Amino acid sequence: MIRERTLRARDKLVGKLPATGELLRGSLLERTVRHTKGCPKCARGEGHRVFVLTVTYAGGRTQQFSVRRERVAEVRRWLDNYQKLKQAIEDICELNHELLRPERIEGVRGRRDD
Repeated sequence: MIRERTLRARDKLVGKLPATGELLRGSLLERTVRHTKGCPKCARGEGHRVFVLTVTYAGGRTQQFSVRRERVAEVRRWLDNYQKLKQAIEDICELNHELLRPERIEGVRGRRDD
């Protein structure tokens, strides 16, 4: 009974997995760049908004990618897809841990065959 319920829950999660290649790992940062000379906008203290995708790899190596303003919404969607997929994988693993446990027989507690 418990096993069937766990299998149904797992199948439901698998059915919700995003079937897409639109995934990105990392963090989208918004920064302000200011030029030292010759820019009226920077002289007023406004600066220029830029977006950077930062990804950390094994060994602590970090890489940054400039993101054009018109692609920011797309990048945010891809990052969100990655987080949803990652959470779904964790949830499925938890259900699989349940499936590895020995099945309990309901109504029987601590009975031994002597």
